[in-house]
Amino acid sequence: MNYPVWELATFGGGVLVAVIATLHVFVAHFAVGGGLFLVLTEMKAYREKDRRILDYVHGHTKFFLLITMVFGALSGFGIWLIISVLSPAATSILIHTFVFGWATEWVFFVVEIASLLIYYYTFNKMDARNHVIVGWIYFIFAWLSLFVINGIVSFMLTPGRWLETQNFWYGFFNPSFGPSLFFRTFIALSLAGIYGLITSTRIQEDGLRQRMIRYCVLWLAAPFVLLVPSAWWYLQVIPPEARAVISDPTLTVHSAGKAFLVLTPIVFLAGLFMAVRLPKSLQQGFSFVLMILAFLYLGSFEMVRESARRPYIIHGYMYSNSILKSSLPDFQRQGVLKTARWSKNKKVTPANDAAAGEEVFKLLCISCHSVGGFRNDMLERTDGMTTDQFEAILEDMGDERRQMPPFAGNQQERQALTKYVLEERHK
Repeated sequence: MNYPVWELATFGGGVLVAVIATLHVFVAHFAVGGGLFLVLTEMKAYREKDRRILDYVHGHTKFFLLITMVFGALSGFGIWLIISVLSPAATSILIHTFVFGWATEWVFFVVEIASLLIYYYTFNKMDARNHVIVGWIYFIFAWLSLFVINGIVSFMLTPGRWLETQNFWYGFFNPSFGPSLFFRTFIALSLAGIYGLITSTRIQEDGLRQRMIRYCVLWLAAPFVLLVPSAWWYLQVIPPEARAVISDPTLTVHSAGKAFLVLTPIVFLAGLFMAVRLPKSLQQGFSFVLMILAFLYLGSFEMVRESARRPYIIHGYMYSNSILKSSLPDFQRQGVLKTARWSKNKKVTPANDAAAGEEVFKLLCISCHSVGGFRNDMLERTDGMTTDQFEAILEDMGDERRQMPPFAGNQQERQALTKYVLEERHK
């Protein structure tokens, strides 16, 4: 409550986070798996003494550079920008808790950039042995970046003993660190094959095109077999209450979980289908279809992971509205308006109850609900609702409605919020 609210009532800030983060994650995983794809395919060209494969790797490297370094870097900055204005308190905790982790990752990222640029611009200019070494340097540091970021991202769902100790290492090597790292590594390798199909289907020579398509499908299929058990392992280590949220059929996250399960065999089988000799025109189109399916697959996983934290943004520590769990009793006793630094109305009165109710809504609800938007629309969910029904929802928050934080205001603020939502917002 120490930061002003960035109001995105209609569109919903969570939508922006989901779009930007999913696009970035989809590219960032390619940056890891694609690095190994480049160096091993280059080695394949040297081993088979096939100049045509080497030319393919050169062309794919340009595609890789533009996607991962240009779009990937911009979308990565976009994530920092959007989370810092939507969840500044949680962002501050991540920065202060893992400051040396972030610093280490940025060093790794600088090495990534430098080695990839050297790899691309010295293609056919540096001797083969040294060029392959540069490729390996890129992949190693790209995977190390994933290693560090995985520890910080997985911490938000499973902080583990950090909750008691506030120790960096307990937070970093948290309960879901291992399964999450395995899952992300395998998905990165599979995505390398899927991205490879985009470029390999453009090869003009029929024989080479079919060879490279089958080679890329192998990249997709082999890691995918290991990806499934790592996802199951991940599910076993997350908190029981998070699994309960995922399995609740009344919540959107349940649909995302079902989509993940359905897309798992579809992506795998669609990749194998690419190995069948299709007409060239269909191969190119189908490669983009497979890319979209893979994006939806990874997006559904990210949605499950994010939504499973509800009602927290850092599980067991900070609620999704940026209120610390330990501070909740004080908020409920004193009132959220009095406690929030940027609130105009510090107390509910008959003269300001509508304005105070609006501020309570912005402080406690707007992080998850839109107003007239397509994500958790407050107007749609409260249409035709009575005062008693709405107050019953506020009473059930954090209990029957476990995906919502407990109401963090006093009785007067509860009444002001009810009046604002049911009367003012529906005018």
